[in-house]
Amino acid sequence: MTIASAALLLFLILDPLGNIPVFLSLLKGLPPARQRRILVRELLIALGVLMLFLWGGQYALELMHLRQESVSIAGGIVLFLIGLRMIFPSPHGLMGDLPDGEPFIVPMAIPMIAGPSGMAAVMLLGSQEPARMGDWMLALTIAWVATAVILFSATYLQKWLGTRALTAIERLMGMVIVAISVQMLLDGIASYLQAAA
Repeated sequence: MTIASAALLLFLILDPLGNIPVFLSLLKGLPPARQRRILVRELLIALGVLMLFLWGGQYALELMHLRQESVSIAGGIVLFLIGLRMIFPSPHGLMGDLPDGEPFIVPMAIPMIAGPSGMAAVMLLGSQEPARMGDWMLALTIAWVATAVILFSATYLQKWLGTRALTAIERLMGMVIVAISVQMLLDGIASYLQAAA
């Protein structure tokens, strides 16, 4: 996997366009300066969590005696479910009921930016090719910067594109994520069968 394809995969998983309506609803009662500070804080927390999973994922797998194939299959399943929820959203939204008050870590940083599929994806990248950790850090940083730019432009994008266009883009991203998840699942099963044979 190249840096560009890893960055694109991580960008799709972070799903900034799909998060715009939820982020705007979470921050709507706050002044714009406070909204920006909260967004910076939550983005930095999410980046820290994803970097932790990227660097510590391999050791966590070894500690729990898990094989890379199991992470690939589990990541594929989680990604598949998230993709399906993006295509067919529930009436309560992608993340269900959201807590009242100013958001702190939950739900913005975790699980909306650094969700289970993002954690599984970076863990998988880091554990499959640990020699390329610099490449994976760069890919994650590129995806995170693109996510940050989109989330900081959320109000303008919603006005410019409209809610319907954002919903259509989210559904399209959901389709792409479902396809990626199926590939992750098939790769994991193929690796397991190869190792077992």
